[in-house]
Amino acid sequence: MMATPDGHEIYWETRGNPAGKPAVVLHGGPGSGCAPWWADHFDLARYRVVMFDQRGCGRSRPYTLANNTTQHLIADIERLRERLGIERWLVLGGSWGAALGLAYAQAHPEHVSELVLFAVTAGTRREVEWITRDVGRLYPAEWARFRDGVPEHERDGSLVDAYHRLLTDPDPAVHDQAAREWCAWEDAHVGGEHDTRYDDPVFRLCFGRLVTHYWSHGCFLEDGQLLRDLDRLSDIPGVLVHGLRDLSSPPDIAWEIAQTWGELELMAGEGHGGRRMSERVAAAIDRFARR
Repeated sequence: MMATPDGHEIYWETRGNPAGKPAVVLHGGPGSGCAPWWADHFDLARYRVVMFDQRGCGRSRPYTLANNTTQHLIADIERLRERLGIERWLVLGGSWGAALGLAYAQAHPEHVSELVLFAVTAGTRREVEWITRDVGRLYPAEWARFRDGVPEHERDGSLVDAYHRLLTDPDPAVHDQAAREWCAWEDAHVGGEHDTRYDDPVFRLCFGRLVTHYWSHGCFLEDGQLLRDLDRLSDIPGVLVHGLRDLSSPPDIAWEIAQTWGELELMAGEGHGGRRMSERVAAAIDRFARR
């Protein structure tokens, strides 16, 4: 556990070769936690892999939204890098972790050797509007249930704001039902299969609260900031891997990034992750191991 000056305890671990090429993993969500499968992307004989649970989720404590912003997460990454005596490391991020990876690399390009991002997001307001309203045209029944999970007078406004209010309501009956509805919608748009993590009432509440906390605040970024500041990555090699059938995070964001920076691989038939995408991510990481 790594203590922060503002009362958080960040869980971290390392895997692989202590003398290997350093890399850090940035998980999705926000709030998903860093599961063991992330290490499968690496040749652990060649890499020293640092994994951690971001503030307020997983094995980090406490589960709170206080002092929990993108800027706090960036500071935690830097604090962990300094603690481990690492000068530069490869950054791997997926989904929300891709946006966080871009934000970290733009803030500290001198400490990033390479970036490998998949299921790419950039934290823009139009992405949040897409995922909470527009993509409902493809899943009308599931979206109607999601919309109807908030009071009628809030259904034409920001669904993120409405759900965030319900998820932080002190009444367990209110916040648990909101967590169930939020995670049911996640199941629908991410791939249509049930994610068993959502069966855990503690996980689904933590996840729902963190996602809506970040999204209702524009991910604590200026809108479009990560797209605007891509020039800060000009000296960092990077790979973007994205599925053409990713309905949660349409490929236009990854494509737009690649017009300025990075090598883009758009994968036919792939969605928001999956085995084939993981294989391509692992291949990019393996190629960078030789740098």
